[in-house]
Amino acid sequence: MAKQRVHLFIKGKVQGVFFRQAMKVTAKKNHATGWVRNLKDGRVEAIIEGEDLDVSNVVEWCHAGPANARVEDVEIRNEKFKGEFAKFEVLY
Repeated sequence: MAKQRVHLFIKGKVQGVFFRQAMKVTAKKNHATGWVRNLKDGRVEAIIEGEDLDVSNVVEWCHAGPANARVEDVEIRNEKFKGEFAKFEVLY
């Protein structure tokens, strides 16, 4: 299967609603690696790597997020797969 890497910027009510922790759980369920962090401008940024279908599942989840989130926009930048992550982490 093909592998992919995406760099995401998620905009909306995505901080203070357990978005990062829920994304970590979703990424682990889908065997995706990478990281997620809050940005000072209120967005959430993430890099996700893995099999095409697994990464697509996580990206699809990001359009809704956890129950209390209100996602307005998900900017998706496709990047060259690097295979540089061993797991999915929440960065602080």
